Amino acid sequence: MSNQDTTAVLSPISGQAEEPEQDPQPAPKLSADGLPKAAPEGAKPAAERKRSPRLSEDKRFKIFCGSSNRALTEEICKFVGVPLGEAKLQRFADGEVYFQLLENVRGVDVFLVQPTCRPVDEHLMELLIMIDALKRASAGRITAVMPYYGYARQDRKDRPRVAITAKLIADLLSTAGANRALLVDLHAAQIQGFFNIPVDHMFASPVLVGYFRDLNLPDLTVVSPDAGGVERARHVAKKLEVPLAIVDKRRTDVNVAEVMNVIGDVEGRTCLIVDDIIDTAGTLVGTVEALLAQGAKKVYACASHPVLSGPAVERIAASRLEELVVTNTIPLRGDALLVPKIKVLSIAGLLGRAIESIHMETSVSTLFN
Repeated sequence: MSNQDTTAVLSPISGQAEEPEQDPQPAPKLSADGLPKAAPEGAKPAAERKRSPRLSEDKRFKIFCGSSNRALTEEICKFVGVPLGEAKLQRFADGEVYFQLLENVRGVDVFLVQPTCRPVDEHLMELLIMIDALKRASAGRITAVMPYYGYARQDRKDRPRVAITAKLIADLLSTAGANRALLVDLHAAQIQGFFNIPVDHMFASPVLVGYFRDLNLPDLTVVSPDAGGVERARHVAKKLEVPLAIVDKRRTDVNVAEVMNVIGDVEGRTCLIVDDIIDTAGTLVGTVEALLAQGAKKVYACASHPVLSGPAVERIAASRLEELVVTNTIPLRGDALLVPKIKVLSIAGLLGRAIESIHMETSVSTLFN
């Protein structure tokens, strides 16, 4: 290794403070008859109380990250109250990944944050190597936190002789040594069934719905850009208590789509397009034009994963879209940051609460109630 020319991707972080001694458990309060007092009605058990101050002192709980979205991981760590784990991630001159843990993880509940965004293959390989290192370091449990699950769009054989990459990635994660997966807005919810390990499927909808509820847009209609996203759009429409419309879209090739028809009444209304991924933005811009042609007054859009490949940013900037709201599951491209109509919301709090729940073994589904 010393003879190889390497380029650092992540630098180590300062170590943790020593864990203070635990205070002894206080004696239970007694009633007049000498028996322990019952807990007040509606009080939660200690294990279900979120954001415990002692979580930051728990050395059996650590968070590490790869190079794909360090900023999001640092937000999560700040929310939870733990320092980011110390690790060294470098590359050899030919691009091979070198990863080394710089602290003890034996028996530790480890959460490894790494969305497999662009460049997808490099970040996926980083994730697999980091999982392998944690497994060989005897980590107690390894949870792969993937805010964006790459290769999810190939989830079935829609044409002859094609791969089902969503299943392949699930197998690779299990083989590498992951014990659990925490995913955000899968392209198809059925992908959870491809895993042979427990999967927690999170949704960015609480963050997005909260933003548009605060905007209080008049005469709002939620729009699904295709038939496959109807369930996602229906959920948002139900939360906002507004009508739903659907765009009938025919895909003619990879990243090429033709908008065919708008199902539902959008005339004179403000439309909100709800999608999971914005890639080249061809579908988004086509949907905007179709809605405006049907008499919509204004069109907004939201999506969980701003992939924004190729001409996406230019198309969005030149479109008649009022605003595109996305989350930070993927770092936004530099040129996208310069487009005023693209707004980014953070899901660090949502992921932080999910990580706390998994570590404390409480319900994750209650986060969406």
